[in-house]
Order: sequence, then structure tokens, then C-alpha cells
Amino acid sequence: MTTLNPDLLDSNTRAALNRASDLMRQFGKPVLMPELVLLALLRMPQSTAYRAVAHLAESRGFKVDDLDKEVEAQIRARTGRAANFNYLTDQNSTVQVSDEMVIALDEARSIALASGEIYIATEHLLGALSQAGVSTAGLLQRKGVTPTALASLIVDGIVSKRTTTIDWVQQARQGQLPPLYYRENLLRELVTLLALAHDPHVILTGEPGSGRRSLAQSLALMVAEGKGPAHVKKVIEVSDAAWLDNPMLAMQVAMRQAENGVLFIANIHRFLGGQLRADLPQAGKDLQKAFVADGGPIIIGTTTDADYTERIKPNATIAGQAHVLRVPPATPDECQKMLAALRPQFERNYNMAIADDALKTAVTLAARYIGGAPLPGSAAQVLHRACAAVRVTANERQQAADHRPQITDGRQQTGPALTLDAEDVMFAVSLMTGIPVTKLGADERGRYAQMAQALQQRVIGQDEAIQAVSRAVKSARVGLKDPRRPIGSFLFLGPSGVGKTELAKALAEFLFGSEENLVALDMSEYQKDDTINRLIGAPPGYIGFEGGGQLTDRILKSPYAVVLFDEVEKAHPRILDILLQVMEEGRLTDGQGRVANFAETVILLTSNLGAQYLNDASLSAAEARELAMTDVRSFFRPEFINRLDEIVMFNTLSPDSLRRILDLMIKKEAKLAQERGITLEILPAAREWMLAQNNEPHMGARPLRRILQRSVRERLADYLLTLDTPPGRVVVDADAGGLVYRS
Repeated sequence: MTTLNPDLLDSNTRAALNRASDLMRQFGKPVLMPELVLLALLRMPQSTAYRAVAHLAESRGFKVDDLDKEVEAQIRARTGRAANFNYLTDQNSTVQVSDEMVIALDEARSIALASGEIYIATEHLLGALSQAGVSTAGLLQRKGVTPTALASLIVDGIVSKRTTTIDWVQQARQGQLPPLYYRENLLRELVTLLALAHDPHVILTGEPGSGRRSLAQSLALMVAEGKGPAHVKKVIEVSDAAWLDNPMLAMQVAMRQAENGVLFIANIHRFLGGQLRADLPQAGKDLQKAFVADGGPIIIGTTTDADYTERIKPNATIAGQAHVLRVPPATPDECQKMLAALRPQFERNYNMAIADDALKTAVTLAARYIGGAPLPGSAAQVLHRACAAVRVTANERQQAADHRPQITDGRQQTGPALTLDAEDVMFAVSLMTGIPVTKLGADERGRYAQMAQALQQRVIGQDEAIQAVSRAVKSARVGLKDPRRPIGSFLFLGPSGVGKTELAKALAEFLFGSEENLVALDMSEYQKDDTINRLIGAPPGYIGFEGGGQLTDRILKSPYAVVLFDEVEKAHPRILDILLQVMEEGRLTDGQGRVANFAETVILLTSNLGAQYLNDASLSAAEARELAMTDVRSFFRPEFINRLDEIVMFNTLSPDSLRRILDLMIKKEAKLAQERGITLEILPAAREWMLAQNNEPHMGARPLRRILQRSVRERLADYLLTLDTPPGRVVVDADAGGLVYRS
């Protein structure tokens, strides 16, 4: 038993067959007959078939209701013969189809293909039902609904709408194309390539969002205005659904439709690369034939630079017959004019006015903060998000107002018209990127003013380092920084355990509320030459290149971050070369050609170079710093050191600093115990005892963590296991023998 392929039908035809199946059960018929399908079409006013019948009814002088009654009478009078063919409804019920209905479906398929469609639409099905040899032909032809009349309506486009292909030139003449801004230089170059006597095919390369499709639509608009190339009469695009459902047939239909014109194929690399790499390999052979055939349509395809290099360039058939036209991102001025052209459409879609400063702000912030997409695509994305956010907020306020009792004077109350301004755009960009680009409020101003004090609550004894980082962040937050370079690039020098990594964590927590926004990279893992691919991703052609890089991918997703290169002196020299570009230009290109923007990051590099001098109590502070800098200058190249904003020396921790750090560690232990329902109190005598156990003060604060682990956490666990019931409170004291625990 054969089942009808649902991919051959459009959504309205599937709905008609589903409705006909319901009618079949309603009339008690064993099989799906043509009359049942015709009755379903006559009861679907939204379908093209119904509009065709209604159009002919008006011109032929009959009523659709009368035809409905005649069809229903014929359903009651006859029963069809079952065929070895089924239809599976959307409710997953199987319906057997009559032999005449199989003939009608086959004829509808032929009509669709002859019309340049790969889907059977309701008008194609109606045309098949009017053909001789089908039981509904007599009913329809007596009313004047003949195959010839229906074909005329379809050809003239009176009742039908194409679903497989779209002619942009026809849309432009009907005013259905979106507003466009001509990029005149690119458009002139494209028209010149199309005018070539031989091989006029063009591949538009560039990143998604750079305006490749808009450039081809601009060509269609020129043709509609009579200004385009004389031999180009149409610009055809195939719907994505058609490519996915039947790529080979869609390609064949598109080639016929695009005769004497241009066939636009987005992401043309999808069809190339052979069976293993191509996304739609079935249509690849027909596409390659179009590039070498004489008299066929001109092909304009789009792809990215990376996909062109990987899939198209190795294909001699296409690379040798097509010309490459790179479509760069729009300039800010061009982008602002594009958004101005699109403004009426945005205002209609979101029912609001858009201020001029909103357009300018969208362009400026998109270029600076939206790293994943170029202009104008990123600016349009920002504008969409801003309009949607304002519309949602307005709807929520309206709903809240509708639930409040209101006193009126009898006149209709109307709310103020919505207007999108620069502040709304800033807020949308903040939501999209996590970057605080909105103007500083009073609370936030106070918070940043006290930034150094906030960091000092967590990082003890390193006031100089805290002040240096705070100055850079505060300057950037009020807009006083080079827009290309990172917020700050710092090299932290000092012995192990004095707070270099802790300051990076504290900074991430201050800026984002969580240490999760710290991108921490241990450079001891990047000592070999090939480990650079782990940072920026492998180039195309290498195994795993799709995975991207650990550093670039993170910044592409969240460009506002603290990036920590821990123990940077252990990294391979090639990685230090990469850091030169990051610190100077604020950008880094990954293995796939994407540019990660580091303009809103804080770059922190830690190193133990010169630690032996900074830890030497016999040297003065000035001598220790000079000797440490000697080590730094001998290890790093001058151009690397010159790109650092500041080299910060971390001090050796004093006994008072160690005491305060221990207090912070004890607070964490107490919090951990509190989560288990235990109040932990460590008395001053116990604290002094733990400090006295630290016989490695030159190692910084890390020995205190080990002492706390062994003397408090592990001993507390042993103590709790000796008790029958867990105590609510545990006091830790000290005597001559060591720590003492009491509950």
C-alpha cells in the first residue's frame, strides 16, 4: 500500500485533504473521493481554489452555494472504487483514496510543475478535479469551471500566488519589496559584471548581515525601474522550504522560471562539496550545469569568505566561470541611511515613532558592541530588539491600566504615542550583550565611585593594584577611553599567593555580579606551538575547526569580560604575538575568519617573573622593583611591554594582611557550615593559633588555606562524627595543646 508524500502538498492542500477525510467519515463513505475534496475546497473561503470558483461564479452567473449542494448530492449518490493508495492525515489516521482521486492528484502534480511550482496548491487540485475522466469534471464544467478557465486565472496571477519561487522584479513593480538604499559603487560593479559577454555569473562574498541580499534586491529594483541591464528581465529567488523539501526539483523549476533573467541563490555553498560535505547535494549537478550552459539564467550566489575558500574555490567548474564580488560591511554613514529608509517599515510593524537619535545610536552601538554580525545587519537587529522591548513594556503598562478603575469625563481616553529614542536603544544593547552602555544612574554612579573600596573588601594588602584597575574601569564606564583598545591591559607581578588571581575574580564579581564572567586561561596549558589553535580555533580543513577557539568564542558571545592569562611567561611565544594585537587593536580573528572584539574587556596577565626579588626582605622596595623589571625586560620584547597600560607590582603580604585574609577565609567556612545548619564560631585565640602555624609567610595566603583545611574543616568533621546528634553551634578555641571544639 502506497502512501501520499505530504511534502508534495502545500499547507492549504493538506488542510483540504484533512477536511475531506472528516467529510468522508461524516457521509459514511469508505474511500476518499474527488467529490469530498471538492466539497472541502468549497468550504474553505481562505483557499485559492475557493477564490477561483468565486471569481468564475461572478463572471459565469452561478452561485457557489448551489454548486456546494450539487456536490453534496453527488456524494450521497455514489461510492468510489478503492485504490492501493493511502493518505495520512495530520491526526495520523490513515485514509484510503479512490482510484479517481489518485488520478486527480497525479494530474494536480503535473499542473503544479507546469506552473513552475513544486507544491500542489489548491488551485492545481481544483484544475485536476475539472479534468475529463474525473467524476467531478461534469459538475464543474457545467458551471464554466473548466481547465482552460482555471489555467488562465493561474497564468494571469489573478487567484494564485507563487510558493516555490519569487520574482523580485515583479514584487518591486507592485511595491512589495522592502525599502532599499543603493550602495552605488557596489551596484555599479555588479551591473558591470552582469553585462559581460561571457561568464556573467557572480558570487557575492561577505559575512551574513553585510547586505548581500539587499544588493541583489537593489538590482531587481533597478530592473523594475527600467535602469538595469537590458537582458535581465527578472530576478528569481527560491523559497527555503522548496530547497529543503525537494532541492533537485526546486532547482529545475527555478532554472525555467529564471530564463532571460537572474537566479539568486543564497548560501550557494550548500549545494557544493560532494555527497559528504554539501548540505543539498541533490541539486549540485544541475547548478554546476547552469554555470557552463549557454543561454541559461545568470546565477548570483552568496557565501562567506571562509565557505568560498573551502567549498567553491576548489570547484573548477564554478570558480572558473563566476566572478567574485566582495560585499564589505556598510560604513556607519551608509548604515544610518539604510535604517532611515527602513524606518517607515519599522514604525508600521511596531506601531511607534522612531527618533533620529535612535537610528544614530543603533548604528554606533551595533558597530561597537555587536561582534557577531556586521553593519547593517547588526544595526537592524538592535533596532528590532529595541522596538520589541518598548512595545512589550507599553503593552504591560496598558494591561495594568485596564485592570485599574478609571474615572473619565465621557470622552475617549488615548495614551501617548510611543516613540523610540536613544535611551531605549542603549537599554536593548545592554540586554543583548550584558554591556552596561546605558547612562549611569545615581545608584550606579555611587557604586563605581566606591569601586576601589569594594575591591579592597576582598583583596587585602594590594591597594596599588586595585587603584590601577579601578582607574581604568571607571574611565571606560564614563566613556573616556580609546574605543578600539581594551578597557585596560595590566601585567601583575608578584610572588605566589599574594592576590593576583583573586583580584581578577573580585573584578569580575564587581562588574558582573559573578565570577563566572571571568575568562581564565592557564598559560601552562599553552606551551606548545599547536596549542594556539585552542585559543582561536583551527583554520578550515583541519579536524575540529568548527568548534572555534576557547578565547575567541567566549568573547564573540560575551564581549564584556575580564580575561585572565595566568602565568603568562609559560605561554608559547606565538601566543604572546597574538596578545600584541589584542592589546593594541582590541580585536582578534579566529580560525573561521570571525573577528572577536576586545574593546570592552579587561586584559589581566599574571607572572611570577622577579618574584624572588619582590619576596626578598633584604632589598628595599625600589631595588626589588628595579630587579623585577630587569627580569621582565629580558623576557618580554619591548613592543609587548609598550602595549601594556601598566605593570603592577604586588606586595608581599604583611602579618596584618595575613590576619585579615584569614578572617575572610573563616567567614567562608562559617557560611559553608551555616548551609549545613551549624553556627561556627572561631574565637580570637584559635585564629592566633592558626596564624602561628604559618611557617611559610613568603608563600602568601595559600598556606593559610591549607591550615584552615587541616585544622578546622577536617577536625570539625571528625568532631561531628563523634556526636549522636548534630549540634546547632560549634565554638573553636585554642589552648596549649592546640584547637579545642565545644558544642
